[in-house]
Amino acid sequence: MEAITGVFQTKADAEQALREAHAAGITSDKITLLTSGTADQVEKEMQSVPVDTTEQPGMGKAIGALIGGGVGLTGGSLLVALIPGVGPVTALGLLGAAILGAAGATVGAVEGGRVEENMSKGLPEDEIFVYEDALRQGRSVVVGLADNENDASTIRRVFSARGAESVDAARDQWWIGLRSAEENHYPGKTFSEDEKFYRIGFQAALHARTRCMEFDQVSAEMDATLEDVEKQYPGEKVEEPFTRGYQRGREYYQRLCDESQKAA
Repeated sequence: MEAITGVFQTKADAEQALREAHAAGITSDKITLLTSGTADQVEKEMQSVPVDTTEQPGMGKAIGALIGGGVGLTGGSLLVALIPGVGPVTALGLLGAAILGAAGATVGAVEGGRVEENMSKGLPEDEIFVYEDALRQGRSVVVGLADNENDASTIRRVFSARGAESVDAARDQWWIGLRSAEENHYPGKTFSEDEKFYRIGFQAALHARTRCMEFDQVSAEMDATLEDVEKQYPGEKVEEPFTRGYQRGREYYQRLCDESQKAA
């Protein structure tokens, strides 16, 4: 299963992409819209969005939303939850709930079990920090899971037609926003030489599966990732910049969480 992501400058474009994907045959359990905002905002902005090809405009309002939990999480249900470091985020359906859960939001024990059972395969956990950055900037994200190349092509075509930015482009923009501060923080004058592996380590620390854990709980996974990178780049000086980047990535995520708690 392949995850395809589109980052949209406006909610309207993201909503239209969702409509068109449904119309092209992508089922509601395989695609979700993520957008920042409160339950009140959702009620106003989502009421015109059909969440399935069989549903009429206004279903978003009829379904309703709850902070911190889901309301009848079927394929087209609406969820609002608090993501650490981001704030209130809305999502559609079980795939949306799975992404919110992986990002650290509470989606409820019963629905959490359904999410784990139905959506664990193919969930892009290594991309979630990119979604969060886009949401913090007021952009919207649509994520689709494709079972085959035909569905993948359909999703890509819809996203492209609606002006979506790819997750790779969004990731690069995220790093550009951080690069100057990280270069200033880096010891010595070798940042340009070490940046590739520093950035890989930084991003590895933001993987949804491990970023909320204590360091002694993730050190083995960090070492395993480092070993994989060293195998991929034999003969290169990987360990020191990777490790420095990993630690800074953990500090970065903690800082975002602290800032969001102060703002709450």
